[in-house]
Amino acid sequence: MSSALDTPQRAAELAESLLPPLGNRWLHTQAVAQRAREASPAVAEDDRDLLVAAAWLHDIGYAPEVRDTGFHPLDGARYLETLGAPSRLVRLVAHHSGAVYEAEQRGLTAELAVYDREDSPVLDALIFADMTTGPAGQSFDFDRRIGEILVRYEPGSEVHTAISKARPYLGAAVDRTRARLADQPM
Repeated sequence: MSSALDTPQRAAELAESLLPPLGNRWLHTQAVAQRAREASPAVAEDDRDLLVAAAWLHDIGYAPEVRDTGFHPLDGARYLETLGAPSRLVRLVAHHSGAVYEAEQRGLTAELAVYDREDSPVLDALIFADMTTGPAGQSFDFDRRIGEILVRYEPGSEVHTAISKARPYLGAAVDRTRARLADQPM
């Protein structure tokens, strides 16, 4: 299984083995994977399966069997590493949706820094998929998604503070992905 975790099918199987008991988190994950498929023309053809696999696995760190630090991007990346997942997949999960901002709030910057962040169309498209999908799989525009997160997490919490700081970074990734999609031939 480990050699194929960067394929959408195997990533979906792993996600489905861990996330369904989490209810809305599972609905969100399925919708993010679908959104990533829709956004895949924004990345190189060779990276499309990786993008969708990362979408399936982006929140795997929430699974009780995987949870360690309580910071899901880091917990997910570490878990995938133990399975022998490809480095790029591990790094995309580690850095999805501005994780560095929350790592700062949680005092986990050094732990996250073990995983180099790639600034690429793939990471942008993963952020796009996550930041345009609501907590139960709804299709949201970026501002509505940010607003929903800020309401769901109390002011002063790590997530609220991190998302507030990350908003320009996340918005730029969403905008770059939209621009890449608009540049695709019809």
